[in-house]
Amino acid sequence: MTPYRRRPWGLMNQLQNELNTIFDGVPAYEGETGEVSDWMPAVDIREETDRFILTADVPGVDPKDIEITMENGTLTIRGQRRSENTEERNGFRRVERVSGQFFRRFVLPDSADAESISAKSNNGVLEVVIPKQEKVQPRRIQVKS
Repeated sequence: MTPYRRRPWGLMNQLQNELNTIFDGVPAYEGETGEVSDWMPAVDIREETDRFILTADVPGVDPKDIEITMENGTLTIRGQRRSENTEERNGFRRVERVSGQFFRRFVLPDSADAESISAKSNNGVLEVVIPKQEKVQPRRIQVKS
């Protein structure tokens, strides 16, 4: 039986994060840890026969400012987009691109091979490859008399 992490407030936290995105400028909180994220990159997750591929949009984020960790079956991606210097002219200023810290967490299935995870960043797109473990083949055990 696979252990299941119960997160009774997970759906409410997800709704809160979506509302925060709508109202801009309000930091998003992740789960029960209370960590704050200034913005959250959009992520696509694709499953293939031998691996999972996680693709995140992180335009303007230097790869050296991205940290990926794996602990207790949870993959965490965190990083920071540095703000650019803005210049005011005639009292008007417009900044639409969000800067600051971000993080995302993903609970991986038991089939994920945590030791072989790799990541690369190209043109503002982060790709994390999570190989699957080889399936353990059932073997016959002989009963001795």
